[in-house]
Amino acid sequence: MPDSAPLYAIDRTHLDELSDRTGIMQHAVGSRPDPGHGYCVDDVARALTVDLLHAEGLGWAAIAPSAGRSMAFLEAAFEPDCGRFRNFQSAGGRWLETVGSEDAHARALLALAEAATNAGDARLRAAATTLFERALPAGLSLEFLRPVAAAVIAAELAARHGNRVAAASLPELARTLWQATPPAPGSGPDWPWPEAILTYENGIVPRALLRAGDRLGDRWMVDRGLRLLDWLVAVQTGPEGHFSPIGNRGWWPHGGPRARYDQQPIEATALLLAAEAAFEITGGPSHRATMEWAYGWFLGRNDARRRVAVPATGGCHDGLTPAGVNANQGAESTLMWLIALERIRAERRPGTGRRGARFVPGVAAATPA
Repeated sequence: MPDSAPLYAIDRTHLDELSDRTGIMQHAVGSRPDPGHGYCVDDVARALTVDLLHAEGLGWAAIAPSAGRSMAFLEAAFEPDCGRFRNFQSAGGRWLETVGSEDAHARALLALAEAATNAGDARLRAAATTLFERALPAGLSLEFLRPVAAAVIAAELAARHGNRVAAASLPELARTLWQATPPAPGSGPDWPWPEAILTYENGIVPRALLRAGDRLGDRWMVDRGLRLLDWLVAVQTGPEGHFSPIGNRGWWPHGGPRARYDQQPIEATALLLAAEAAFEITGGPSHRATMEWAYGWFLGRNDARRRVAVPATGGCHDGLTPAGVNANQGAESTLMWLIALERIRAERRPGTGRRGARFVPGVAAATPA
């Protein structure tokens, strides 16, 4: 494994600049928040995740106002008639839709599962548990791959910590994920991916397979997750050995050209979290190395050799372009950096070491899920 990229102290300066009494604003112009684009459940949910991570280092009191604000936003976003979350809210406080995207619903579920498990306030934990259980039934009808994966991760986390509603739902969610993840029709052995085009937040798919397979004791599912993770690492390794994620200027269709730019922070963090799951389950040191490899992308170990994160303020540029870094520092990018930093901090903590070896890669169970 190459030398580890440096760690930095928690800095919430930019996070606080992007936030107001309602929540975290989606976009920024440079480092200045852009209120004109309002708010969304996707980013508010991620902000709650960051608050929970920061509470480990700063204490609950330091992040309680922010976590409470995010929780209130998610409660207001929930539409009880359909059991789904709205997503976008204008700067003036008007909801812009009746039902939000599947992505938004699943990301809210994941943040709520984390809050129900880890919040340092009993009332917030109870509120998160209640809202999670009200929103989970709609999660069973999600159809798109990445939202299904996020819902699986949420249900597995809640089930692992004793939530019976989540435990009852996890097998069905896992079956949906399993059925959605065989190789794309017509693809060969060089393309194990379940879609004919590789797009965004790809690491969430193997992460979900690994978490569900581990919880349910399904070696087929764990093995598929490991194979997809290893493939993502292999095809996104740059010529000098650094992480070179698929860009969003055309993505990568099977058999077609691969987009090099724009590379986005969500790709690095999604892969880091998938590798974290693989390391916890298998104990394989290569997965720990992958975590560090993805983290290094933020700090200049990338195609442009430019630092994407701004550790001095806790901000992060919106990606790598052919001309260098995108000058804007929006919510998603900033939150992805802050999550990556805290997961690496936890991984390097003394005594962390090897945790897994519950499954041996390549050894499958008798029957698939």
